[in-house]
Amino acid sequence: MKKRFAPGLALAGLFTLGLAGPASALEVGITPDLQSLEVPHGDETVTIQRIQDTENRLDNEFAKTSRPCPPFCVQPMDLGRGVETLGEAEFLEYVGQLGERDDLLIIDSRGPDDYAAGTIPGAINIPWQKLDIDGDAEPADVRDIMLDKFSVMDHWDLLDFSNAKTLVLFCNGPWCGQSPTNIRTLTNLGYPGHKIKWYRGGMQMWHTLGLTTVEGR
Repeated sequence: MKKRFAPGLALAGLFTLGLAGPASALEVGITPDLQSLEVPHGDETVTIQRIQDTENRLDNEFAKTSRPCPPFCVQPMDLGRGVETLGEAEFLEYVGQLGERDDLLIIDSRGPDDYAAGTIPGAINIPWQKLDIDGDAEPADVRDIMLDKFSVMDHWDLLDFSNAKTLVLFCNGPWCGQSPTNIRTLTNLGYPGHKIKWYRGGMQMWHTLGLTTVEGR
């Protein structure tokens, strides 16, 4: 699979984490202390940075401002139950830990076609329908996902979340209910809220900030 980087990525090799010196600073950094970030994505390493063209404008579906509500309604900032809502800087802190932690998953909750077209580096795809018990998902299948992918343990048919992974979910943006629906399902099933994080901005804000996307693996 070919890497798909934001324009100007050739500069990324000059700097990864921390403050850059005068010769290596990108014109468009991520934060004052973060120029770019290297992230494992499948068997590749991808560099996340912002598009360096300061005249760049959105030209894809994420330039759309209005979608029918319902179902595309603005989501609340706080999902409750101990679930932490993340902004971009906080979300990137978790993305940056992917190479160091085996108890962490970044989950793109969108459908497989959307995931394949472009996602956040390091994210795996678990389509939201596969966790939607109120929809077409079978409870036994949701249970299998938790056991196989989330390191939930089964003790005599009782779910044990003591070693469950930290999950960071996102979908299309603040108007998308896919990842919130999954988060509510998981907490209803007993998944600890403090082990679930929600990147509310999702792909909408990721594109708005000109950050790197890759093809879903």
